[in-house]
Amino acid sequence: MVTGRLQGKVAVVTGSGRGIGRCEAMALAREGAMIVVSDFGKDELGRDLAVLVTEEILAAGGKAIAVTENLMTAEGAKRTIEAAKNTFGGLDIIVNNAGGSMSKPFLETSVEQIEKSFHFNVSVPFELVRLATPHLLQSGNACVVNISSVAGQHALRGSFTHSLTKNSKSHLTKLMAAELAPRIRVNAVLPGAIETDALATYLSTRGAEIRDTMHANTLMRRNGTPQDIADAVLFLASPAACWITGKLLEVDGGAAENLVPKALPDLQP
Repeated sequence: MVTGRLQGKVAVVTGSGRGIGRCEAMALAREGAMIVVSDFGKDELGRDLAVLVTEEILAAGGKAIAVTENLMTAEGAKRTIEAAKNTFGGLDIIVNNAGGSMSKPFLETSVEQIEKSFHFNVSVPFELVRLATPHLLQSGNACVVNISSVAGQHALRGSFTHSLTKNSKSHLTKLMAAELAPRIRVNAVLPGAIETDALATYLSTRGAEIRDTMHANTLMRRNGTPQDIADAVLFLASPAACWITGKLLEVDGGAAENLVPKALPDLQP
């Protein structure tokens, strides 16, 4: 399993119980990193997702621990960083994968929805990195990889909260890179349409034509996979990216800005 590019490194991967985060954790583990699998969720049988992914990594010959803390709380973030330090003796890599939001049209959006999404997408990764910085400074190749979104680069109808807070996470990346250089590199991966189980389920309810439209509006003529994002994270976390910081890497297959045009009507007086 271990090929060595990250041999001996310790990585915290948030939201790594399923989907993109799981794939990222597995990819880093295959390269020799010791993984803190951080996820607060459970599967349909009530099992901790973090435990299930940890068991996968261990079964494949890697090293990992499961942490099921709620990162939406300051104490949860603190205990997650402490788990990495106490178990593996240090910390080299943080992948801020956890995040997300639901968007509604402008007049249906509340301040509470924006603040909750901002906390999840911006405040949580900020706090995690702030707590981790003293440990990252002890590393010889410390880095942070934030998972943002190409949606944050565009202003599209129907994507208000998601685009707003993901744009903030992208700028957080640049600000942290400026503040933490040269000892800690900070970059972001901006996924496009990635066929996680959630997206696949959603598309299955909309008919084949919506997937065909997405493919037609993407230069690579397909939607992305979690592995596409994991590969980008692996590159940015590896020594191959040792002179890269403050960058936003769009991984979207060359998708058009209006991947699936939203037919929201103009506001009426």
